[in-house]
Amino acid sequence: MALASFTPSTTGLAAQSQALSTVSTNIANISTVGYRSVETMFQTLLGHTPSTGNTRVGNSASRVAINGVTAYDRTLISQQGVVASTGGNYDVAIDINNGFFQVEDAVGDIYYTRAGNFTTRTQDGTTYLVGNNGYFVDGFKANPGGGFAGGTSKIEFDAPEVAPSVPTTKVSIQGNVPASGVDRASYSFQVYGANNDGNVVNLVLHKDENENNIWHVSYTMPNGTVVADPVDVIFDGNGQLVSPQTLALTVTADDGDVNNVTLDISKMTQYAGDETIIDISQDGAPSSSLSKTYIDTYGVLQAEYADGRKINIAKLAVVAFQSPENLIQLAGTMFEASNDTGESRYVIGPDTVTSTVLTSQAVESSPVSVEAEFSNLIIIQRAYTLNTTSFTTNNEMLQTAVDILS
Repeated sequence: MALASFTPSTTGLAAQSQALSTVSTNIANISTVGYRSVETMFQTLLGHTPSTGNTRVGNSASRVAINGVTAYDRTLISQQGVVASTGGNYDVAIDINNGFFQVEDAVGDIYYTRAGNFTTRTQDGTTYLVGNNGYFVDGFKANPGGGFAGGTSKIEFDAPEVAPSVPTTKVSIQGNVPASGVDRASYSFQVYGANNDGNVVNLVLHKDENENNIWHVSYTMPNGTVVADPVDVIFDGNGQLVSPQTLALTVTADDGDVNNVTLDISKMTQYAGDETIIDISQDGAPSSSLSKTYIDTYGVLQAEYADGRKINIAKLAVVAFQSPENLIQLAGTMFEASNDTGESRYVIGPDTVTSTVLTSQAVESSPVSVEAEFSNLIIIQRAYTLNTTSFTTNNEMLQTAVDILS
């Protein structure tokens, strides 16, 4: 049984070697996005239960022999790293401890990660949002009428390169009609059709021959026709508009587009001075080229166009677990759910609107503390040296016994 005396020191050397490997791995991943720190835990190895047939007073019958130590690694999954700004359009960091991006591999198996340094990949003509390991990022596809789909799928970049024009239905003109000196005034505005980027329509006012404050309305359109009921615009003696507040017209472009437009002239005045336009606003817009795509702080992947218009593409799926520490760690920064993780829920889902879960254009850095790891190195080195001394001493004692017997 002499060799049994080597067991504690040899198991101690193995355990401290494992701890050293863990510290080295942590330090090596100090700059890895989404990395979770690992710590080595130790537990006692028990040997045989001693005989208690002749237990003497003062000795416990429940004693067992301690026969060394073993070690296992524990991943600190819920440990929060520092959020660092990157400026990357597809970079996003999770600001809460219990939250994971959902990703999937080529065959549809689901995994989870904290690494939000995403990029794009085009496959078979479709561009996808992918993680740093190439897995597809899952999310909720934007619905054409607003909102997001209830189920998750691979996030695809399906926004058009050119956003179509928005047909005009309402136009508002704020301006001044000269109170004297002219008998005609004209005000131009654009009308955008479903298939064109706008045609000029002119609102023409002709002063009544007998009434200074009454103007007859007509329209001209170089690339189409305008149909409207005959109407007179009337101002009071103070230059304020009396009637009508709005005008209804049907605009037909030469390309066949037809717009029913409500023209708001309620802010028109008749003061002394020039024919002026102060402001023109409307609900239509021309087509516009794609400027950029990015993920915002709500987790929504958006397409932004040159005119400032934004279109939702999809929303990231961020998942929380009842017992996140029981996630199974895989290669890299990937995790897999198990029966021990409990129920899952979406902290960012199709109907959630929150800006406190994510930080856009940023990533979560590794939570590894250099100071703590170097402190652990000193402890491990000392423990390893002591186990080496124990082993050497046991070897010398055994050699002495061999020499006596020989």
